[in-house]
Formats: sequence, structure tokens, C-alpha cells
Amino acid sequence: MSSDYGARPLAYIKYFVSGGMGGVCLTLAGQPMDTVKVNLQIQAPAVGGRALQYNNTMDCFRKIVSRQGLWGLYKGMGAPLAGVTPIMAMTFFGFSLGKKLQQTHPQEKLRAHQVFIAGGLSGLCTAIIVVPAERIKCLLQAQANSAQKRFSGPVDCARQLFQEMGLRSLYRGTVLTLLRDIPATGVYFMSYELMKEKMTPHGGRVSDLSVARILLAGGVAGICNWIVAIPMDVLKSRFQTAPESRYRRVADVFREVLRDEGPRGLYKGFTAAMLRAFPANAACFLGFEVSMKFLNWLFPDG
Repeated sequence: MSSDYGARPLAYIKYFVSGGMGGVCLTLAGQPMDTVKVNLQIQAPAVGGRALQYNNTMDCFRKIVSRQGLWGLYKGMGAPLAGVTPIMAMTFFGFSLGKKLQQTHPQEKLRAHQVFIAGGLSGLCTAIIVVPAERIKCLLQAQANSAQKRFSGPVDCARQLFQEMGLRSLYRGTVLTLLRDIPATGVYFMSYELMKEKMTPHGGRVSDLSVARILLAGGVAGICNWIVAIPMDVLKSRFQTAPESRYRRVADVFREVLRDEGPRGLYKGFTAAMLRAFPANAACFLGFEVSMKFLNWLFPDG
């Protein structure tokens, strides 16, 4: 594995800025299909003769656009966009820290399982920011297609949640987020590093990979991430958008999905997640790599 993530203070600043740039690119490219994914995940099952609100991914996409216009696909984007810089900063910081803890010297190459562990630590580090941001995002996406408008925006949503039950409400779904992000982020970075290494010509440098290869590596990493993440993401979306009294424990939402929809229910929104994964994460890693190259040119000693 390549070890191009430095440990000097200026290097951490570069990763903070570049990670934020990657996160902005990810959010802008991926938000439409994320909105579709969440709405598919939280829709009520077809029981008692009641028809599904959305038949499939394209039906959901079409109905959202017909009711709200293209802007409807970007509802709830304020929270992830506002939090994207610290989230991605912590993601890359956690990854670089996880690598450093396993290295005996800065240039030591790590094995695949070590990169996975470093990525898992990254998923753990970001939870403090990711959980409330996703709680707000999911609630706003859910209400966008509801007759009742409880929140006027991300700030109002955060304020109401805090007033009702304090931080506990903002951090509803923490366990499910960790169960999703620790393994999925490990796979995310491991697959990205493996793809870059495999596509680097013999005797060449990873840093010299073309834009097309960076896009391919990032897109594949995103797909691998969501293949692992989707079951827990379904449970998290249900848990975070349900009334406080509906589920007493995390296991309750798992039992309900299996009882009402079977194992297939754990993969609701899978098509939307896959359609989003490649372009969003390709954009993320391209934004990160371009920003890093610029900052390394601007500050070559960091």
C-alpha cells in the first residue's frame, strides 16, 4: 500500500482542506440519489391492501421531481453540506492516524487489512459529526414529501430536536451509524488504495495517476462502501426518522423490517445507493486529489 499521507502539522491542514473539498464534491454529486434512497428506505410497507408510495427508484425520482421540481432532490442538503468540511477532515485525519499507529516509519507500506483497520478508525472518528448531521438530513428529506412541514430548515430542525430531548435526540441512531460506518469506511479506503496501486504502472508513482483512473478508483471505492453499508443504513434511516416512542431499542427496528418485509427490506434503496455511489465518490476523491496536488505545489515542504 502507498503511504503518502504525511504526519507533519502542515500536512494535516492540507488533508483538512482537501477532505472538505472532496466532501463538497461528494455532496453536490450525490445528493439527488441520496434523497431518493432515504425516501425509499423510510416508506411504509405495502400491507393491508395499501399501495406503496414509490414502486421503484425511477418512480421515486420522477414523483419527487414532478411534485417539487429538481430542487426537491436537494432537500436536506444544508446539514451535510455545512458539516462536510469537518466530516471529511476527520475522515482523512482518522485514516492517516490509523495508518501512523501501525507504521514503524512514515514510508512503510501497509497491508490491505491494516488499511481496513485505519479506515475503520476513520469511521469511528467522524461519528460525533456524522450522527446529528444525518439525523437532520433524513428528517428534512422525509418531510419534503409529507403533508406536514415541521421544520423550516436544518437550523430549525436542530433547534427543535435539542429543545425536545437535548443532545440525546440529535444523537439518535449513533449505534447504527457506527455499525454502518466502521466496516464500510474500512472497505472504502482499502478498495481505493488497492485500486490505485493496481492501476499504477510498474515503476510509476501513485501520485501520477490520470484523472480517469482516480475517478475509477473513487467510484469503485464508493460502490464497495455501500455494498457493506446499505443494510445498516436502512435501519439507521428508519430509526432516525421514526417518532421517539416507536422503537425502544436498536434491535426493534431490525425485527420490524424482517417481520414486515423479510431480508429484502434491508436492501431498500440499494439501486439508488449504487447509482449515487460511483459518481459521488469519484467526484469526492478527484476533488481531494486535485486539492492535495495544488496545496503540495503551493506548500511543497508540508
